[in-house]
Amino acid sequence: MHYFYLVLAIVCEVIATTALKAADGFRVPGPTALVLVGYVSAFYLLSLTLRTVPVGIAYAIWSGIGQALVMLLAWWLYRQALDLAAIVGIALILSGVLVLAIFSKSMPH
Repeated sequence: MHYFYLVLAIVCEVIATTALKAADGFRVPGPTALVLVGYVSAFYLLSLTLRTVPVGIAYAIWSGIGQALVMLLAWWLYRQALDLAAIVGIALILSGVLVLAIFSKSMPH
């Protein structure tokens, strides 16, 4: 169940972070509501994950995957340019998350 909560936390955080741009400094009500609900949900689900997953491992996975997904969504939705360095950086972040998830003895399996 901890993986399920972690995946949902990541999805909520990515939606909230991506909506920040559309919220325009919290002046647009719909995206602002999405930001608030998304972040509250993300932190609640992350707290459920922390019942079984160490905080350092959970946060590394949550933030790493979240960063990569936000960058990809910003590229797709907002036409943010991704140069070679950004793509290599995303690949390195995801590689680090995979190492944690697959090889770390701190991660419950």
